[in-house]
Amino acid sequence: MANRTRTHRNEVYLDDKEQFILEAKFKESKMKSKSAFLRKLILFGFVYDVDYSYLRNYNTELGRISKSLNQIAKRINSTNHIYQEDIDEVKELMNQVWHTQKSMLSKQPLIKR
Repeated sequence: MANRTRTHRNEVYLDDKEQFILEAKFKESKMKSKSAFLRKLILFGFVYDVDYSYLRNYNTELGRISKSLNQIAKRINSTNHIYQEDIDEVKELMNQVWHTQKSMLSKQPLIKR
């Protein structure tokens, strides 16, 4: 406890209705720490819930595509030959990248207050 950066403790008393509302808003925020939730609420007056799941999906898809491209590059470097199948596969992967990029840009993060 000696290494705490926040040394001032505050207490608040709530009735049942206020406690219910606080718990509901905290759960809705999906934050892991009620203390962090209350600090953010006090300092900024609001707490945003932003859905970034589409970015996680986008990163997963790009990772899968880049692994495939790396396998093709490894095959080309080890054989010193470029095959038509490799070129076709790279073109298809690039189409997937553009499709994924277009899909990601069309999505807007959902902000709940």
